[in-house]
Amino acid sequence: MGEQAAVFPPCGITPMQQILASGTGALLTSLFVTPLDVVKIRLQSQTTPFYQGKCILYCNGLMDHLYVCQNDVRCAPWYSRPTHFSGTLDAFVKITRHEGVRSLWSGLPPTLVMAVPATVIYFTCYDQLRHFLHYRMGYQGTFVPLAAGALARLGAVTVISPLELARTKMQSRQLSYQELRVCISSAVAQDGWVSLWRGWGPTILRDVPFSAVYWFIYELVKAQFCKGQQVSEPTFAMSFTAGAISGAVAAVMTLPFDVVKTRRQIQLGEMEMLAGSAKKPSSTLHIMRKICAESGCRGLFVGFLPRLIKVAPACAIMISTYEFGKTFFERLNRERLLQRM
Repeated sequence: MGEQAAVFPPCGITPMQQILASGTGALLTSLFVTPLDVVKIRLQSQTTPFYQGKCILYCNGLMDHLYVCQNDVRCAPWYSRPTHFSGTLDAFVKITRHEGVRSLWSGLPPTLVMAVPATVIYFTCYDQLRHFLHYRMGYQGTFVPLAAGALARLGAVTVISPLELARTKMQSRQLSYQELRVCISSAVAQDGWVSLWRGWGPTILRDVPFSAVYWFIYELVKAQFCKGQQVSEPTFAMSFTAGAISGAVAAVMTLPFDVVKTRRQIQLGEMEMLAGSAKKPSSTLHIMRKICAESGCRGLFVGFLPRLIKVAPACAIMISTYEFGKTFFERLNRERLLQRM
């Protein structure tokens, strides 16, 4: 027993194996979900053109990323290519036919630089925290996934926020790495180190409750599926279904926070276009009040269906791939242990 405990952690796989499983899941999720957002943005661009100084929010299924219109009067990159679409299906067909299949994954490489590390940190921390709370601290019940999910997301967002801010600065002002270093140094000198986490508040307001609700529901649904099928580990289909259900519920419950976060993130991105601007970004509470004043409380629930369509499959693909990867490594570890015996 002592030898087995020394070889394997309580979760059955090593942190490096968790990193490989979550990294693979992040890559596959991005590959599946990115075309949906590319089509959405292309449809938006023909009805509301993106002019210089404006930002669009692009999501690869795992993280939101800003793209800033620059250089010309109209945006030059992939999201403004002149093609008329009559609908979503027509957009898929025309983009594939006239621009090639690869165009459906436009903008993917730079976002993966942020999305994969953030997802690896998030999922690895969640599993490590869950097993620490359960096995080391002795906590039981539904509190464990809820707390572990919230803490893991808090850590991942805190680590990635300065990197995402740097990426937005580089893209909006077309800075070299040397110029970026000077720009960040001056921002820190003027506003302190806290300036590197600008936009952290709204992101935490949405992502931490989402993560807590998501893992809470996922672990409950997964346990019920396993109990009903009388198995100890979930199958790929069980994980996929549980991920879709928990992702959908969490997305609906945190939708007002998503609306506020999206508006503030775009506002911050557009301010980056104005180098040296003294204008301060609106607070989260101010944006929420403004949305309610303009559109009523219903304004906080705008985009319900698009968010649901995007988040549910993304969560399903990510968690089922991750669980499949963990199961694969657990079996591999058992086989290695048997060979040693």
